[in-house]
Amino acid sequence: MLEHGGRLRAAAREHGIPLAAWLDLSTGINPCGYPVPPLDPAVWQRLPEDDDGLDEAAAAYYGNASLLALPGSQAAIARLPACFAPAAVACLAPLYEEHPQAWAQAGHKLRRLPEGGLTRALTAMTPVVLLCNPNNPTGRRLARAELLDAAVQLKRRGGWLIVDEAFADDRPDDCVAPLAGTPAAPNLIVLRSLGKFFGLAGARVGFAFGASEKLARLRATLGPWPISGPARAAARLALADRAWQAATRARLAVESERLAALLAPLGAAAGNGGVRGCALFATLATPHADALHTHLARHAILVRRFPEHGLLRFGLPGDEAGWQRLTAALDLWTPPC
Repeated sequence: MLEHGGRLRAAAREHGIPLAAWLDLSTGINPCGYPVPPLDPAVWQRLPEDDDGLDEAAAAYYGNASLLALPGSQAAIARLPACFAPAAVACLAPLYEEHPQAWAQAGHKLRRLPEGGLTRALTAMTPVVLLCNPNNPTGRRLARAELLDAAVQLKRRGGWLIVDEAFADDRPDDCVAPLAGTPAAPNLIVLRSLGKFFGLAGARVGFAFGASEKLARLRATLGPWPISGPARAAARLALADRAWQAATRARLAVESERLAALLAPLGAAAGNGGVRGCALFATLATPHADALHTHLARHAILVRRFPEHGLLRFGLPGDEAGWQRLTAALDLWTPPC
């Protein structure tokens, strides 16, 4: 099983620091997530029902009714490869590693290309191209027009474009979810999640958008009642709350700039480093990633390390006290000679 962010208990044991003392910046989840109100007690007592309004709320929010509600987008990541005959799959890397692992386990042949290698993937005649947009962990974002053009090129040879938009909610006008499975992009499949922007990772709710035939095959693998009643109710409320969404986008725009500015001196000091990211995280490229990760952990701050790429991903602190703790710990950092 792959390692993910949020392994706070393991960090507490490793460093001998009580769990309650930690500032967890390792996940990229909105620390000020949707405030779910008290739910109708019936959602705890009745079996979930597909006609409860969740699909309609999702269609209105994402701009596409060709959707399948999932117990988290991870359910689609794990099952989608089996909906395709074994083939070569181009992954723009680095990316969320659950994707390539699932395709490899389903018998597909992986081709890892640099995250800027979309043109190369298209010219290589690979039938399936897979990417995250914005990318996780680097935050690199491809333009909507570029992705639509890629889908068109792939369609000419019977290929498919699969885009994971888990971190895309801050800029809905740039998203391609509204196009998935439509005449403009019938070979486009898009995955979305309520775990990041909405901060509802524990609810395990996500969506796949695309061709009805692929969605039907996915649905058949899930079995009855794949999403709990309380999770469906919370997701429906969050997707419909336009005021909260607008306020959150405005807040994230400010806080993401603050985080990038805080980390920028560390990237510059590294010489060949730098800072990139999106609304919910900033990723630092530095040859001192391991040492900085350990330094922060000793101050009870957990960030996500990607050792094979020399990257550290920082999520947003949830309050001013968290910002001050992070700032103070970084002020004490001295790169090794």
